[in-house]
Amino acid sequence: MTSITDQEILAKFSKASTKEQAFGLLLKKYQEKLYWHVRRIVVDHEDANDVLQNIFIKVWKNLDRFQQNSKLYTWLYRIATNESLTFINQRKRKSAAPLQTDDYDLSAQLKADPYFDGDEIQIKLQNAIERLPEKQKLVFLMRYYDGLKYDDMSEVLSTSVGALKASYHHAVKKIERYLKED
Repeated sequence: MTSITDQEILAKFSKASTKEQAFGLLLKKYQEKLYWHVRRIVVDHEDANDVLQNIFIKVWKNLDRFQQNSKLYTWLYRIATNESLTFINQRKRKSAAPLQTDDYDLSAQLKADPYFDGDEIQIKLQNAIERLPEKQKLVFLMRYYDGLKYDDMSEVLSTSVGALKASYHHAVKKIERYLKED
């Protein structure tokens, strides 16, 4: 079976008789990619699932208004990124302790997470990524893990390619410095 194209999904979604089937195909095609994108931003598995559910509710409600000015996956990544950032900001407001302090022990959280199977080096990398400024973190995650092209990231983050390249470069340098510490 060949993979269904985004155009085919959108065409099916536009018809009432195949709308649910199209949404199922969209889920099958993008759910795992978006889960991992969200998971790298919010870190926790349960939180990622909650955010993912919100993403697909928004997609269901708004897909018929998608104007195809961008690629479907960049539109989905934009929604996923915005929902993830909204979740983090809400969590920060609710929390008595800011997430960027030593009180927020990412290492302990990752070690306790039954879905995390990384070693100490991966935990240290995650700690380094969490210390990055928000924009650098997003750019690093999208480029390093998701392999997004700068042009696509530019659409998702509404930023110039040059700024994204600079953010990625700075993020890599900061991560390298952090990993060399000890």
